[in-house]
Amino acid sequence: MNDTTQRTRNRTLLLVIVAMFFGSMLVAGVLRFSGWQPQGMKNNGELLQPPVDARELSPKAADGGVYAWAPESRAWRIVVPAPADCDAPCVEVARQVDLVWQLFGKDADRVHVLWLGELPEGAARPATLVEIADDDGLRTRLPRADDPAGIPVFVLDPNGFVVLRYAPGFDPAGLRKDLSKLLKLR
Repeated sequence: MNDTTQRTRNRTLLLVIVAMFFGSMLVAGVLRFSGWQPQGMKNNGELLQPPVDARELSPKAADGGVYAWAPESRAWRIVVPAPADCDAPCVEVARQVDLVWQLFGKDADRVHVLWLGELPEGAARPATLVEIADDDGLRTRLPRADDPAGIPVFVLDPNGFVVLRYAPGFDPAGLRKDLSKLLKLR
């Protein structure tokens, strides 16, 4: 093979490598700025931007005690703002939340369930359940808590920020998936 042919071949190979490098960067840039995200990066719940700060509140438990946020415990919270006189719909939401809670297994003690209002008879009661007196302190911090479509569910981080909202009729698998990712954070 002569030098001209070899030089042309090397230049062509160099151009192909450069085109592959900049082409992949171009595709990544288009995907990034178009808003596309890989499936594993999406939340099932609505990410609240900015998160709602509930740290200065001291929710009162139904038994008279005070629920402390205690960020050092690294506990995440599922908050259910139940409407007054809620029977069958609340029992169903309690069942779904209990199922999600049970599926955490060894990490279940790091997920507290806060029930705002009165828990109806026959509703599931996870071991970390805390019934919170409905004094409207915490309820007012939950965006669109009194949804006419049903009962939403919220996730609070260990510090007391409301970070996720699940619309009425949410998929419990989505709540579990999102919380599983959050529990891995240390």
